[in-house]
Order: sequence, then structure tokens, then C-alpha cells
Amino acid sequence: MINERDVAFYNENGYLVVDAIYSDDEVAAMRGVVADLVGQAAGISDHDSVYDLEPSHTAERPRVRRIKEPYLVHPLFRRMAEHPKLIAVMKKLIGPNLRLHGGKINIKAAEYGSPVEWHQDWAFYPHTNDDVLAVGVMLDDMTEENGPLLIVPGSHRGPTHDHHVDGVFAGAMDPVRDPIDIASAARVTGRAGACSFHHVRAVHGSEQNRSGRDRMLLLYQVAAADAWDMRRFNEDWETCEARMIAGQSTLEPRMVPCPVRLPYPPARHEGSIYENQRALANRAFNFDPEPDAAPRATERVLEDAD
Repeated sequence: MINERDVAFYNENGYLVVDAIYSDDEVAAMRGVVADLVGQAAGISDHDSVYDLEPSHTAERPRVRRIKEPYLVHPLFRRMAEHPKLIAVMKKLIGPNLRLHGGKINIKAAEYGSPVEWHQDWAFYPHTNDDVLAVGVMLDDMTEENGPLLIVPGSHRGPTHDHHVDGVFAGAMDPVRDPIDIASAARVTGRAGACSFHHVRAVHGSEQNRSGRDRMLLLYQVAAADAWDMRRFNEDWETCEARMIAGQSTLEPRMVPCPVRLPYPPARHEGSIYENQRALANRAFNFDPEPDAAPRATERVLEDAD
């Protein structure tokens, strides 16, 4: 699927896009499952272990911005994590032994899909080494206009930025304290079925989807089997082993010097990154929900308390 020049590009820039990992039929099957899951969200009124909701969500108009851990929600997404073409690329980038760390589906609906502020995945889950990446499976065409992933090339070789506000984890960098060279950011685009791969330490974010086209992105976080999550050493062995998707596991974590800052104390607004980032005072991306959108009751209470 990729050659040595592609690997060199990834190592230099911290990201790579590979076309046609998934067929049209495979993309259609995944989109169908997502549509069913979004329909089921009509019965809930607030975030839960599966759904993260848009501020404008109602029972009459279910609006989901994230489905959490989809590989645990539906078996199709576990099978797609082990797709031979996907595994072939990741073996070239981080080695033959691969463990699925986590996943989600970000649903940036046309005109109101929420932005994600600048951050590094490394701030959420530092490991004993940084052979860790995120795969973005494009379930829609990702264009310049519909809130594509933005990545600062080469930022994976830089510092681990502070993702705290007033000493509490907030899941994002402060654009005033740590200004981002937005002009240098690469816009990651591609057709449905393509995949982006970005390094766990790469600085990235995405704007609100203000276009008339949806932008759904299935994300898998994958680590080399000898990269151990510093927060998961107490995970039971059976669960850890169940997340292996290629090669062999190991009881010998590989330790390398990497700048680490742990995500503690926990975010004031726990849950998804969208909730974590509510604590930010300074934002790089403006967000305008629909004019008639009212916050859910739990949001109103939290905001009044602040």
C-alpha cells in the first residue's frame, strides 16, 4: 500500500494520507451502521457511554457529534480495524505488532458540526514510547470546506504542549499561551475510503463544518504492542490481549525518552474531548450552533455554576 518514500514523508511530517484503503461497499456498510446508531440516539437526552451529542440535539432531531468506542458497539468496526490493507500500512509505520488503543466516530454534520481545538493525542494517553498513531477512515469525502483535519507538519518532533487550564486538564492547547502557525497547517483531504494516519504527538484540530456536506470520520488509535499506556497498567490482561489486531503482544514495554505531561487533575467537564474543551477561555476556532439551539439541562447547570 505504501513505499519507503511514503514512510519518510510520515516520519518527517507526522501524517500521511493513503487512498482507497476501503472499498465503496465497505464504506457504505459502515455508513449504514452509523445511520442506525444515530437513529437510536433519539431516545436519549444527554451524553452517555456511547453517544456524545451536539448542543442542538433533541429527541425529535437526533444530532450526534461522536460515537464512542465503535469497535465495542458494533462488530463491523472491529473487523474494519483488522482490514488487511490498513494493517499493511500500519506495519510499515509503527511495526508488525499492533494493539488497538481506542476509537470513535466523529460526525461533523453539514452546517453545524462542532470544531475540535488544537491538541496532541499524546496529552490524553502518553505511552512508554511514541510509536502510536491515529487512523482517520474517511466515511465521507473530506474536503477543504467541510471541516477537514488540520495538522501542523513536523509538530510531532516538538514539545508536548500544556493542555491544562488553571492547572486542570482541558484537552486543548491555549492558542494565546501556545500560538499555532495556522498558515502552515496541512488540510487533510481525500475521498471516502481513504485513510489519514497521524502521529500521536502531532498538533492537530479541525474547524466547524460550515458547508452543506457532512463529514464523518471513523478514528482508530493504534499503538505498537511494546508501547504501553501509562494510565492502563492496571488493566486486566484478557482485555489488553483482546485489543491486539496484528502480531504478538509482549510483557516488555519499550522505554524511550519522550516529553510527557499526564492528563491530571481530570477535566472539569469529563467525557469526550468536546466536553473537556469547554473549559477553554481562549479558542482558535469559533463555533456557532444553530440560532434556535438551546443547551441541554445538564449543560445549563454546569455553565451557570461556572
